[in-house]
Amino acid sequence: MNLPHPLARSLVIVRKTPFFVDLGVAACALALFFAVVSTGVYWFQKPIPVVPISNSIGALPAYAFYSLVRMAVAYFLSLAFAVSYGYIAAYNSRVEPWMIAVLDILQSIPVLSFLPPVVLAMVALVPGHQLGIEMAVIFLIFTGQVWNLAFSFYSSLKTIPREMLEASRIFRYSGWQRFWQLEMPFSAIGLVWNSIVSVAGGWFALIFCETFTMGARNFQLPGLGSYIQSATNSGDVHALLAGIAAVILIVVATDQLVWRPLIAWSDKFKFEQVESSEQVTSPILELLRRSRILDTLPGRIWNQVEEPVYQHMARTRECRVVRPLDESKSAKAPPAFWAVAVAIVLTVGWAAMQAMFMLSTITWPDLRLLLEGAAATFLRVNASLLISAAWTVPAGVAIGLNPPLARIVQPLAQIMASVPATAFFPILLIGLVKIGGGLGIGSVALMLLGTQWYILFNVIAGAMAIPSDLREVSSLYRFTRWQRWTRLILPGIFPYLITGMVTASGGAWNASVMAEYSHVKDRTLQTIGLGAQIDAATDHGRFAMLLLATIMISLMVVTMNRLVWRRLYRLAETRFKLEG
Repeated sequence: MNLPHPLARSLVIVRKTPFFVDLGVAACALALFFAVVSTGVYWFQKPIPVVPISNSIGALPAYAFYSLVRMAVAYFLSLAFAVSYGYIAAYNSRVEPWMIAVLDILQSIPVLSFLPPVVLAMVALVPGHQLGIEMAVIFLIFTGQVWNLAFSFYSSLKTIPREMLEASRIFRYSGWQRFWQLEMPFSAIGLVWNSIVSVAGGWFALIFCETFTMGARNFQLPGLGSYIQSATNSGDVHALLAGIAAVILIVVATDQLVWRPLIAWSDKFKFEQVESSEQVTSPILELLRRSRILDTLPGRIWNQVEEPVYQHMARTRECRVVRPLDESKSAKAPPAFWAVAVAIVLTVGWAAMQAMFMLSTITWPDLRLLLEGAAATFLRVNASLLISAAWTVPAGVAIGLNPPLARIVQPLAQIMASVPATAFFPILLIGLVKIGGGLGIGSVALMLLGTQWYILFNVIAGAMAIPSDLREVSSLYRFTRWQRWTRLILPGIFPYLITGMVTASGGAWNASVMAEYSHVKDRTLQTIGLGAQIDAATDHGRFAMLLLATIMISLMVVTMNRLVWRRLYRLAETRFKLEG
């Protein structure tokens, strides 16, 4: 009897493996198509503002599906907006200061400040369908994700080494080629790591926005957020723990199936002269690379789209003439720019007049209460930033520079960061009620859950982006620990650290709404602060108080932006920019 050679058996296995991978890819595509169809059927039915929520564990899969769809749609919208907004701000010096100031303000305004106008506008925009209410919730999730991504992409574009930009001009790259072959690869590491914490911010908004009250109207959509809120209000601890477990399970699955492969894929875009000895790996990514469908089909489709674009751009003046790097900054603004600017000025002027009429109803006691709340919340926000930075900077550097440690700690940190802070708020609040504590000091702890991950993951991304050759040089010259920190690590992570601090500040202001004012069963816990005033104004339909509180937050954010963050960003772009 002739036995097959062992090598032949292994070759047969290798040939069969891609078939099963392709089968899995096809099954995922079929499941995605089914999800799109099911979502469309639900969204275009008659509107149901208040959907009854069951505390049964058997209802969790359906609720998880609805929440995941909202999260996915909001994330892709956030990514598209962040790339577009960051690109315009980075390369248009006329509007850059205004765009960054607006971005800084918007990312600091709590979600509840957007809630009333967004819900009313979306419901009026799509009357007669559930889509209007779903669009409102998706937009609110979008506001919890997009600002961090926009800051990350903008910061990456501003720190691209000048010699690489000059090389792209010398080789006559078109704008399309420069975007895909220089700007997006250089920004990939920061975008991937900030996507993790942005999705956590999206979960924060999701759990808070699936059930909300606006004056005399109630809104409740099926999802994990409404399930957790319902379990908390009814005191069903088993259902609450089951909802949190479902969120954690989704986070773990997303970490292994999405973020780990993306981190391993983005590692090839690290800007360094010497290849690193430690490579980030992902079994899922290696498996997908063996798929024939993913290896051939996207490339063929992309080539058919890309080649005609490149051929057309090759005939343009941009690709035929080598221009100085700073020439585009002196170009005149097109007429469309001024038309849009005039339209924005007129719109802002009209809105300002309407706001003045609304603010005229504010009394002096209300204003004094808001001023006291602004001071209290400002102190809590900055306290949470300092406490977060005190442990996240050394921890992030250790994770980013130590691959063995990163393999152990990094997945745990990703999972903990991706679990929304709002999932733990009910448990913390119940604990505060049982021990008889208030939210005066506890609100700082609640803010930390929504801020610390922004700094940690930006620091990790910055530490991982430090070129291996620079680290080897510091070892060859036997830098002391103090020299490594002051001459290599802190300058290397500085742009990422500033981005993390800015976005963490916005996360703290958003977390203040739930940290300073919350409902637990039949009790309302609150402390003095702007977040509490915004939440109370939304509950009672006092839109003038809501507007004034939002304006006060904006003024404080603009002041901090002018005095602190803008100067630090300028320092990151000049002194700590990595270039030859």
